[in-house]
Amino acid sequence: MRCSISLAILLSTAPTGAVAEPPTAPMGGVFEPPTAPQWTISVDPLTVMLGFVHVQVERALGPHVSIYAGPSLRLFDSVFGTPAGPYKGYGAEVGVRGFVWGAAPKGVWLMLRGVLAAVVSSEGTQPGGYGSVLAGYTGILGPGLVLSGGLGASYFSYGPSSFGIRGVLPAAHTAIGWAF
Repeated sequence: MRCSISLAILLSTAPTGAVAEPPTAPMGGVFEPPTAPQWTISVDPLTVMLGFVHVQVERALGPHVSIYAGPSLRLFDSVFGTPAGPYKGYGAEVGVRGFVWGAAPKGVWLMLRGVLAAVVSSEGTQPGGYGSVLAGYTGILGPGLVLSGGLGASYFSYGPSSFGIRGVLPAAHTAIGWAF
């Protein structure tokens, strides 16, 4: 009996219509929920096997668009034998992704990218590069692991005239990295 009277008194004195206070952060600040990642940094393991080293730093500009840039280096021959040749490439890659599902930098995207490089060989130094159009998907797993892949087409004009890469070829994109 005593327990039910105490409970009745407690319930009758509780304020009605009370609004919950937002949780507070340490030092008395207001707790802000974590935001979705806006940046990624990644490497493309497939292009490394082809002899090109790309590091991409990507920034979401809004829910449907991201841009990226980074170095594009051709430092060694492909492990597959093609492309091969005694030349090196030192340049940059830039790209833009339009997200048709999801929110940048995560989801299904269409991408336009371009590479411009100085290609150095026994024939001298000359400009080289390629452009690609691809469709793919980027996933962000756990706290920030980035896995990405896509397919499309590229136009190449890269390397010395006697043994470089020229013409339209299939394009592929793979990436592993971190989102923050």
